[in-house]
Amino acid sequence: MACLSISACSRPPLHRDSPQMRGGRFRNVVAARQPGWRETLKIIWRFAFRKPRDTVPAQAIPVQPLSAAQLQAAPNGSLYRLGHSTMLLKLAGGFWLTDPVFSERASPVQWAGPRRFHAPPIDLDELPPIEGVILSHDHYDHLDHAAILALAPKVRHFVVPLGVGERLVAWGVDASKVQQLDWWQSTEVAGVRLVATPARHFSGRSLRDRDRTLWASWVILADGLRLFFSGDTGYHAGFAEIGQRHGPFDVTMVETGAYDPLWPDVHMQPEESLQAHLDLRGHTLLPIHNGTFDLALHAWNDPFDRIVALAEARGVPVLTPTMGEPVLLSHPEPTARWWRPLTAA
Repeated sequence: MACLSISACSRPPLHRDSPQMRGGRFRNVVAARQPGWRETLKIIWRFAFRKPRDTVPAQAIPVQPLSAAQLQAAPNGSLYRLGHSTMLLKLAGGFWLTDPVFSERASPVQWAGPRRFHAPPIDLDELPPIEGVILSHDHYDHLDHAAILALAPKVRHFVVPLGVGERLVAWGVDASKVQQLDWWQSTEVAGVRLVATPARHFSGRSLRDRDRTLWASWVILADGLRLFFSGDTGYHAGFAEIGQRHGPFDVTMVETGAYDPLWPDVHMQPEESLQAHLDLRGHTLLPIHNGTFDLALHAWNDPFDRIVALAEARGVPVLTPTMGEPVLLSHPEPTARWWRPLTAA
């Protein structure tokens, strides 16, 4: 059993006893294919010289501003999409953030790299105290160094996959606040039960640290709700197992964006996102990982158009809230297809 609390360990754990660790690196159950040098050059060429214009919206993304007073008055079971994979949830009387990214760019530097399409609906310093932050992995569009440092004083708990905890502590986060879990391990914090579940992805923030930390999806149980947060993942058989163990889910927040045939194993096509939702035994689907950053070669609105059409054809309720729009997870109301006026010819 891996050490769950960093502060309880005499020294930082190496996680060698994790079933996911082999040869000093974390592994997927079914290996994700890595592009060879020819494919890598092709990807670089397309991003540099053949990138379509419509990967970035031509008009401003609508955002509903939020205030701390609004959030404090919100009922339990409220959700606010802040952008990309950053969700703010009010559960058991406390606030929780998933993969909080507030910086202008998802990049190691703030003068280059993918730039936000929209501002966050609320500034970091206006957020109320945060009971917990849930992290899926350490990529720049999910783990924002500046946001973590700004949030740390107001966050009581960080719940993260193995290895990500050491990274946070190295950045200055109090070790007593950090819990890290292996796949299928669980913890309960302030009335919220969290289970780290498998994903098919990879990790790393430089050329030298690939797969030194684990990646995960998350089961979130609170207020009589069963929620699923996918993080980043390719399609895999583990979705059905998660559904059998922890479903059915009231709402699944499933990655739908940044896909391409050149990297099929680490991000899902919309058809696979819908199948993952069905495997999970989900009721309502909320597609995430879209609408904020330009991370692929498809049109920025393609994930929304495709997943909505696919879900409607199968009779699956699908939520597409405006950034900052409140969603009551126990009884979600239909949401507008806000991107369509922005893409009308």
